[in-house]
Amino acid sequence: MPDLRLALLQSPSPAGDVAVAFTAIERGLRAAGAAGADVLVVPESFAPGYNSDAIATLALRHGDAWQVQLAQACRDAGCGLVFGYAERDGDAVYNAALALGPDGAELAHYRKIQLYGPREASIYRLGDGYATFDLVGHKAALLICYDVEFAPHIAALASAGVTVLLVPTANMLPYTHVMRATVPAMAVNHGVSIVYANYCGVEGDLTYAGGSLIVGADGEVLAQAGMGPALLIADIVPVDPSRMSSQARDYRAVVLP
Repeated sequence: MPDLRLALLQSPSPAGDVAVAFTAIERGLRAAGAAGADVLVVPESFAPGYNSDAIATLALRHGDAWQVQLAQACRDAGCGLVFGYAERDGDAVYNAALALGPDGAELAHYRKIQLYGPREASIYRLGDGYATFDLVGHKAALLICYDVEFAPHIAALASAGVTVLLVPTANMLPYTHVMRATVPAMAVNHGVSIVYANYCGVEGDLTYAGGSLIVGADGEVLAQAGMGPALLIADIVPVDPSRMSSQARDYRAVVLP
């Protein structure tokens, strides 16, 4: 299988300014593309911002002119993009992610399955399906933030042959255990590489936890950000089979009495 070079952008939130979001994405794509990355992952609801009071008003319609703009940015940079955004579909708003290839073509579109807390539930409708696609010879899937904390979702995708999870997120303090323990554990337990792209800084009443990371399928952290802005790039290469989890093969179901 070909090697894969993955990038993520850790950034302050655009805080309701979609133009600021797109400028940051275009700059990130140029830098990631210059470094030979195959795809750049940006945080959850990057347009208009995760904690914006105007999400329903500023939500974007899938396929509108903004997507043409980002597709051109991908072509110019020679780098694909995973873009977390608030999606307007009729009367409904979804917490969505879009994957574009380096040629600007749409690869996948996904709506968050596991909404987090009462605020998200008050804004968004629930997604109801996975989104998988080919990424340079690797089977990839999109998840968003809280989704990646649910082992059954990771297990279902891994059993379908997915080897790379691309995850826009908006994780805030004090939940640093997700980056420190949950994401690496999900990677090694299910034999998948994970890109987890978070915000940094403050947006309204939230202080983001930073800590964005790229993890290999053996649970090794290949690159991790601190609390400030960062562009991370890491290569996904074949892992020594002896370092891979054998849980899927060894699991024994036990029936409770």
